[in-house]
Amino acid sequence: MAKGKIAAAADSASLEALISRAATGTKGLPPVDKWEPEFCGDLDMEIRADGTWFYMGTPIGRAPLVRLFSTVLRKDADGKTYLVTPVEKVGIRVEDAHFVAVEMSVTERDGDQVLTFRTNVGDIVEAGPEHELRFEIAGENDELKPYLHVRGRLEALVSRALMYDIVELGEEIEIDGQAMFALQSGGSVFPIMTMRQLEAQSA
Repeated sequence: MAKGKIAAAADSASLEALISRAATGTKGLPPVDKWEPEFCGDLDMEIRADGTWFYMGTPIGRAPLVRLFSTVLRKDADGKTYLVTPVEKVGIRVEDAHFVAVEMSVTERDGDQVLTFRTNVGDIVEAGPEHELRFEIAGENDELKPYLHVRGRLEALVSRALMYDIVELGEEIEIDGQAMFALQSGGSVFPIMTMRQLEAQSA
């Protein structure tokens, strides 16, 4: 029992230490893409598909802490995701996407439809040329999964509820001579699927 308490205290201390190193004290997002610290190994931390963060198998329930960690996330060219501070780089696991888009607003600017999303960690992202939407059809039931580029190589999975809202905004648009079911935002067109695929799914 005593050993268990000691281990738990050590785990807590190591997480608190990581937190202190992640806190840069600067406003806005830290320049993680410019930092090149040494790789210090993998951490028993995972971002689940629903956006919940786990540390050593336990959910991290403190929203400000999750927000802090999210600001030092980086996905490198090797396809792996890391928490990066000026002095260390540790690997973590990601089940699906790094974030979840949980809210969407639809506005108009200069005659163009603009979709703005809020992620589960508070990022506000406007879909457009700098933040593209991409769509996958995956799973046994051919589930449509929209992903929004947030920053760097990090993406947010658009929640199922918002996915239905997105589909309602879709329209037929010809892209490279092919009829596509697509979505417009910020002057950009994002193909969802071919009209033939849409008709097959609707049949």
